[in-house]
Amino acid sequence: MYSDINFPSKKALKDAVAAGRQVRAYQPNDAYGKTDSIQVGEHTVYLEGPHYPQPHRWYAQATVRDGVIVKVK
Repeated sequence: MYSDINFPSKKALKDAVAAGRQVRAYQPNDAYGKTDSIQVGEHTVYLEGPHYPQPHRWYAQATVRDGVIVKVK
């Protein structure tokens, strides 16, 4: 999964979430409805970045509440 903002680093993602910025998670080419299932309730997701086609340089576990990332580990 990705965040809707193409963060260059995990630290940038963590800082944005800590500052209260509304960052959403999504699954590109989601044929199985995984992104839809995280729009309600609280879920654990695994993110990677930066976005394709750049090589992924960071990975993160995040808590998503009603589609919005609320915590990054």
